Amino acid sequence: MKNKRLACMTLAAVLAACALSGCGSSSKSGGGKTGSDGAKLVTIWSPTDEPAIEEWWVEKINAFNEEHKGEIELKREAIVRADSYAYEDKINAAVTSNDLPDILFVDGPNISNYAADGIIVPIDSYFTEEDLSDFVESIKVQGTYDGKLYALGATESSVALYYNKDMTDAAGITMPDKMEDALTWSEFADIAGKLTTSDVAGTNIIMDKGEGLPYVLEQFWISNGTDFVSEDGSKADGYVNSEKGIEAANFLNSLIQDGYANIDPMKQEFHNGKCATMLGGSWEVATLEQSFPDLNWGVTYFPVADNGGINTSPTGDWAACITRNADAEAAGVVISYLMNKENVTSYAQAIAKLPTRASSYDTLTEYNEYPRSLFKEQSLNTGHPRPRTPGYTVLSPGFSEAMMNMFTGADVKESLDQLAADFDSNYQKNYAE
Repeated sequence: MKNKRLACMTLAAVLAACALSGCGSSSKSGGGKTGSDGAKLVTIWSPTDEPAIEEWWVEKINAFNEEHKGEIELKREAIVRADSYAYEDKINAAVTSNDLPDILFVDGPNISNYAADGIIVPIDSYFTEEDLSDFVESIKVQGTYDGKLYALGATESSVALYYNKDMTDAAGITMPDKMEDALTWSEFADIAGKLTTSDVAGTNIIMDKGEGLPYVLEQFWISNGTDFVSEDGSKADGYVNSEKGIEAANFLNSLIQDGYANIDPMKQEFHNGKCATMLGGSWEVATLEQSFPDLNWGVTYFPVADNGGINTSPTGDWAACITRNADAEAAGVVISYLMNKENVTSYAQAIAKLPTRASSYDTLTEYNEYPRSLFKEQSLNTGHPRPRTPGYTVLSPGFSEAMMNMFTGADVKESLDQLAADFDSNYQKNYAE
């Protein structure tokens, strides 16, 4: 392949403040470092998270360090990410300075980019075939590039259509409770229209204006029989801007233009009763239960395209990978530890997300009951990870920009054509053989 490089992201003027957990005498990143008592120091970078997850990290790091005292010492740097690219910017800076940590936690679609650029190394050898068979297929697909496994995560995600039951009941609307009866796009739009009032939006399709857009909205392309890029991840022209792709974009744009969804939805619009339905993540179940106990809500399956569209739903989450700078043997011990059944189960429970190990459901029995069972069903049967392509760092922000441009009046076809051209140009320049 040609010399590869990371697609440029805007470098933050000031890198986000970092919180430290774990301990060690050295602050430098990468392999070959020593911690206390001469132990091999293994460093991890991951984004900061909710208190329950930060507590999980402290507990697991302490347990690992006690078990491997004098041999391997584990240290984590938690980096504030927010809704920006500050975390990815820090990784890019570390690539340039050759100061990467041993283990990186990265968002799923970035794995192919980092693998293609030689930033991370395969991890197949640290897991047995039997062990890998316990992981759901979608997380293995997400972590695979060029036939090799580069990353594994402890949790999966899914998105479905939440609805305000008081509003749907008042309108005489019954939502589907079987996957084969999932709402079609036309039915979804009709319901959104019926539930739209001067005070309440019919639906919310904007999770956020960054990665949330491709993460959620790609499924409209897939259900309609296409995708953002070709199967090998090398070409967008004829895919994201295909006839079926334009149909998907036009449908989404119509929800905004017809006034059924807000282009600038308020924070927790659905939770606060300001929209009747919402395309929301599986993690919202815990938020609604804990923080909005008086809201009467339900959830149904991700909508499908008219005329026989396939059932599909988003998947993907953060995953652990080993960098080229690592002491591979020591990092392999750590990544095996982090992804064992006990830790996958406890992490999924702490973060209120779907576990990636099928055996974890033996413990997490709450996923046998609605509404969590619906997300489990989607994860196991209809989940599609985001495109596996080294050009994702161009595709993601480009798609988000294109959709927001359409929502504010830009021509749909022209916007998608420009996105396809930008992606293909970048791929040919940096990754084509």
